[in-house]
Amino acid sequence: MAKPILFDPVASPYLVDDSFKIDKADTKPPKDAPDKKTNVDALADSVAKLAKLQQKLYAHDRYAVLLVFQAMDAAGKDGTIRAILTGVNPQGVSVSAFKSPSSGELQHDFLWRINRELPMRGQIGVFNRSHYEEVLVVRVNPGYLDGEKLPQIPKDLTELWEERFESIVAAEKHWARNGIAIVKFFLNVSQKEQHKRFLDRLTDPDDNWKFATTDWQETKKWDKYMEAYEDALRATSKPWAPWYSIPADSKSFMRRTVADIVVATVAQLKLEYPKVPERERAELEKIRREIEAELK
Repeated sequence: MAKPILFDPVASPYLVDDSFKIDKADTKPPKDAPDKKTNVDALADSVAKLAKLQQKLYAHDRYAVLLVFQAMDAAGKDGTIRAILTGVNPQGVSVSAFKSPSSGELQHDFLWRINRELPMRGQIGVFNRSHYEEVLVVRVNPGYLDGEKLPQIPKDLTELWEERFESIVAAEKHWARNGIAIVKFFLNVSQKEQHKRFLDRLTDPDDNWKFATTDWQETKKWDKYMEAYEDALRATSKPWAPWYSIPADSKSFMRRTVADIVVATVAQLKLEYPKVPERERAELEKIRREIEAELK
């Protein structure tokens, strides 16, 4: 049995393992879930805790944290990222949004552009979509492979997806060995809720820009996407880079749950503020006394 490298995956009903079934995964909170106000208050507490942990992460400067978000359109990735990181020092955060690869990026393997955006030590990095697009969007739309200039494409594409799962697992294990704590979130919105949010965007002129006609075309491939998500999450949820399938029909519950998992994960890292050497402490004490004398 594989072992965690930097932390133990947070105990959660939403932790994914290799028996994950997407049609059994919740999109709604449990019936006994807290109300919206309770979720909002709990989120604020977690945000405050994360701000303190991030300060220590930055000062310790040995680890980094990588939060990966994947979801269908309108599931709430942007809002969740903004909500959980609202109190964190911007200097200690990097956010990368991966859209269709550029012509230059297509000259490299699919992980090349991902490696360039990994967070530095001391940082929290966020991937809004990620390397998983290559086993999700590309799998559902295999015509995209024509532009990837691969040396060979197997006739049975199942082989290609399995190879990419292997590459992803190996890459994430390498990142973890080098101090990156990886936590991955699938924001699991129902198709009905997605369509309600589409309608809201189409009804409010100020939100029209959030909707693209391709969003409507992609939702028609829902079953294919669900199959791709199930395979990807089952194959790549590992102790050093776990997936959590978070119910996303309630935004307040989703954000609170994500924040709780992030805080519990980062809290496990062995973070310490740097210790000032004895000689320097004596000098600092001298300066402190001089300032106090000046302010009397």
